[in-house]
Amino acid sequence: MKRKTAAFLALAILLCLFTVQAQGAVSWGSRGEEVRRVQERLIRWGYMEGPADGIFGQSTYNGVIRFQKKNGLKADGIAGSATLAALGLPSASAASAADSEVYLLARLVHGEARGEPYVGKVAVAAVVLNRVRSSSFPNTISGVVYQAGAFDCVADGQINLTPDSDSIRAARDAMNGWDPSGGCLYYYNPSTATNNWIWTREVRLAIGNHNFAM
Repeated sequence: MKRKTAAFLALAILLCLFTVQAQGAVSWGSRGEEVRRVQERLIRWGYMEGPADGIFGQSTYNGVIRFQKKNGLKADGIAGSATLAALGLPSASAASAADSEVYLLARLVHGEARGEPYVGKVAVAAVVLNRVRSSSFPNTISGVVYQAGAFDCVADGQINLTPDSDSIRAARDAMNGWDPSGGCLYYYNPSTATNNWIWTREVRLAIGNHNFAM
């Protein structure tokens, strides 16, 4: 009886090791698109043979182990954040975080630049990202967007509107590096601006109804 109990416990532990996944990781028993992407990289780089079927089984496990050993990673057979990064793939949690940032940026674009030309929408998104990179502002998109008094759309609630497809696309274009503002940290509509301080900033260019300034 003791032997059977010990064997059962050992099997249970092994099953847990194979099936329990860290957040954002894929491991034994996982299924889906992220597994398939891992398999494709392993096959392409010679660590795995067989089809990329989206099912994490023995061949995928062996391929992950080989890749981890070759690249100085913890050889646990789990494609966690470090292994996914080494494969050039974002983890599910990282991808989800990136998507949420794009969506927040798109909401700001929609609230601030609805009716502006597309390049003007991208420029507004780029200003937010330029602020994130500046030591004078918060270092996250949400921190910049919700900084007190920074954006009218936050104050009047338009930040909560559902962004249209152009606003989402503009946010993605800005996140991918397009900056029509040329590095500007501010923008304003000269026809409606009521803050005297903003008029002291150096205007670099105008796009649609907005001046972009440093």
